[in-house]
Amino acid sequence: MPKTFSRPSLSLGTVSLFVLLALAGSASAQTSPAPALADAGAASSNTQDSAALPTQLQDFGAYVESARKTFDVPGIAVAIVKDGKVVMEQGFGLREVGKPDKVDAHTLFAIASNTKAFTAAALQQLAEQGKLKMDDRVIDHLPWFRMSDPYVTHEMRIRDLLAHRSGLSLGAGDLLYWPPTSYTTKEVVEHLRYVPIKNGFRSGYAYDNILFAVATLVIEQASGQSYADYVRTHLFQPVGMDESLIDKTYLKPGMDVATGHARANFKNLEPVPPMAWLNDPGAGGIYASVHDLAKWMNVQLAGGVLPGSRKDGKPVRLFSEDSQQQMWSMLTPITINKPPIPELAPLTPHFYGYGESWFLSDYRNQRLVWHTGGWPGMVSRVTLVPELHLGVVVLTNQESGAAFNAVTYRALDAYLNPTQKTNWVAVYDKAVKQAESKADGSFAAHEKARDKSSKPSLPLAQYAGIYRDPWYGDVIISNEGGKLRLRFSKTAQLIGTLSPWQHDTFTVRWDDRDLNADAFISFSLDMDGHIREARMEPISPLTDFSFDFQDLRLAPVKPAMANE
Repeated sequence: MPKTFSRPSLSLGTVSLFVLLALAGSASAQTSPAPALADAGAASSNTQDSAALPTQLQDFGAYVESARKTFDVPGIAVAIVKDGKVVMEQGFGLREVGKPDKVDAHTLFAIASNTKAFTAAALQQLAEQGKLKMDDRVIDHLPWFRMSDPYVTHEMRIRDLLAHRSGLSLGAGDLLYWPPTSYTTKEVVEHLRYVPIKNGFRSGYAYDNILFAVATLVIEQASGQSYADYVRTHLFQPVGMDESLIDKTYLKPGMDVATGHARANFKNLEPVPPMAWLNDPGAGGIYASVHDLAKWMNVQLAGGVLPGSRKDGKPVRLFSEDSQQQMWSMLTPITINKPPIPELAPLTPHFYGYGESWFLSDYRNQRLVWHTGGWPGMVSRVTLVPELHLGVVVLTNQESGAAFNAVTYRALDAYLNPTQKTNWVAVYDKAVKQAESKADGSFAAHEKARDKSSKPSLPLAQYAGIYRDPWYGDVIISNEGGKLRLRFSKTAQLIGTLSPWQHDTFTVRWDDRDLNADAFISFSLDMDGHIREARMEPISPLTDFSFDFQDLRLAPVKPAMANE
């Protein structure tokens, strides 16, 4: 079994702050960077005022290059805004390994869960227009909406959709749209009635994406527009985000767009095909440049005021100051855990929680409002320091949260801690290697417990059949030339081969080696030796939590029932 690396989630919103900060989207740092990266060169065309850069950032370009090479990231784009001005917006490296096009300030990246802030802003705008109230019940707008618990169904408010406090477990239901499925957004939300609730309603934090599909439908119902049209006309256009796109389907040949990269088969860095997320757009999928996101950050830092716009002598607002305070007010506290290595201790916050589509914490006695995003081959971070009118955005085209965090904290330190120059690249490199070592140890424990002399209870052909989960649907196992093949019926990428592990447990090795999500599948038999149920779970602890195989309860059904 090769060394495992994590694929980032759409949110990168894990339970532990330090898992998020140190390990989200981490990939192995090669001892010697691939030649394509080493030779990629410094920044391409950019916009920045070097005279406005703090002293600590005079060598920032070289520092970003060190992060790019240490964490094997083909391209990085960064923008810094301060006091309403763009201090820096710059690209580094390549849009795609092996091709000459360089990243610049206008290169589009998938920003994934940084999309969630746009969804929150859209709902607040609709509330200001009187088309909804943030404390309306969801069933007031979507009467057919159902959770698996009647009380939660009745009490779920629009604000709850944005706060990760529903009682759903971490990443619950993500397999309904990740990897991309053929379900519609409404079908995804209709399946919520079967997704188990494992925690108390509003009792704690567990990151989800599926409730943003509900938010998407609320926006469409209240506005009378598609989510894409609403965001484009009511957010992008007023802010001046002329380069931004709703999802991959709007990309055209020749556009200045980055290609994502992942480690196929956990080893070799390869391009990842772009993904369109059409059945949960409110959770992720926007493509944007740092040039556009600098404008977005400045509007946020200005309390919703659109720069240079006035009507009747008053500033024009994207949203009200009260709406912003709601978005930035903590709704869900999050446990603060001990950092995995001592060098990360300075990042330990005094408070940590989630508002409406924003993480809230502090750093060096300053409040931070921030979010991260993870997409196949791309991860990103947007960070605001409201009291300093400071914003930093980092976009990357490789799955390395360590890279965007190392760059972000060097930029923040230039304003918050100018007397000390921490090499966060080295700190995160150490944290990533420790996490990888622990993941190796986890698999070694499985190997140690394995009974290699055991055999499956049944002939392989008898494991073939159609298995149905209440919330996902059908998973099909077929016997093809003496090999068992597994297919998720609604997910084209989830096709793989089963191999006996021990007893009635098999491993599933996916054909798409970019997924980094190989799994165990275990079959339980009844007293007559018939298969009663199959359950799955990821093999590696670093597999992205959106592969929520562990929530599946796969019961065999007759072939004739497969499409009922």
